[in-house]
Amino acid sequence: MVKTEESRHPEGLELRGSRPVRWGIVGAGHIAGRFAEGLGFVQNVELVGVWARRQSQAETFARKHETRAYVSFDDLLDDIDALYIATLQDSHSHYAMRAFSAGRAVLCEKPAAVSARELQHLQDAAKASNVLFMEAMKPPFYPLFTKLMEHLAEDPIGDVGFVRAGCSIADAPADHPSFRLDRGGGALLNIGIYEAFLAVRFLGKAIDIQTLGRLGQTGVDSFASLNILHENGIAQIFCGLDLDGKGDAFLAGTKGSVTIHENWWNPSRATVRYLGGRTVELHEPFQGGGLNYETAHFCDVLRSGRIESPVIPHDMSMKMIDIVDAARAELGLVYPFETR
Repeated sequence: MVKTEESRHPEGLELRGSRPVRWGIVGAGHIAGRFAEGLGFVQNVELVGVWARRQSQAETFARKHETRAYVSFDDLLDDIDALYIATLQDSHSHYAMRAFSAGRAVLCEKPAAVSARELQHLQDAAKASNVLFMEAMKPPFYPLFTKLMEHLAEDPIGDVGFVRAGCSIADAPADHPSFRLDRGGGALLNIGIYEAFLAVRFLGKAIDIQTLGRLGQTGVDSFASLNILHENGIAQIFCGLDLDGKGDAFLAGTKGSVTIHENWWNPSRATVRYLGGRTVELHEPFQGGGLNYETAHFCDVLRSGRIESPVIPHDMSMKMIDIVDAARAELGLVYPFETR
């Protein structure tokens, strides 16, 4: 799978000119498949191969996506420029650290780490190895989100002082990894991290967090509702695994408001309403499942020689996981691997 186009950032040393960015994937589940399909919509990339703990799963994945199933993770690292980590979050740190040691850039599926402490460890290691490390937080790269930001810059709704966002999924199968305490499951890390992004993006750092929620039968958080005081306003976010909750988002400003219609984290429609009754409808369909937009951005940043994304910088990822950490602490949610 190769597409070629002249680099937007020819100053990148290792990727000067038209050589494709060589990608590897660790993990062969659903999100890995979406990433592989999305690469078909990104210019100047090559899917070199995949590695997974179960070789048979990697081979099935490789046949479907016309790539190579590696027997050794280290051999995969030897052949690539960038690694996409598509495993469950309890193993993100392990694979990221090995990639950093090999000098490889890392795009890590959200959440990049299960705690602020772990994330700081990863960010420090990436900087020490002088490699690009980015959390795969997809919403801001969608055409709709980009269009919305452009529209608000030209026709603002004033200062945004309130963000409401949430999603709760009631039909996840009982054996879904989100219910596994030993794998870092729960609504906050799997869903709430998206809402934390939106709150941080518009309101800045969280100052005070109040959490109501409950733990389910397996010990993970099955529902959580957060009221958050930020530097620049207030957010109300929720996430759940046992209720059916509409996945839209709302931004309130001094001169108007925005509704990002469901599913807001895969956005294609938004309604902007202004004081006085004026309404603007935005509609921007997306291609390739949506992961392709964050991937294209990552490739641009990699070619530029930078080690942080200007859209999802390390500081933003830290502010997001800080919210989840505080909510987990109030609920008394601790993962077994955190106590070793």
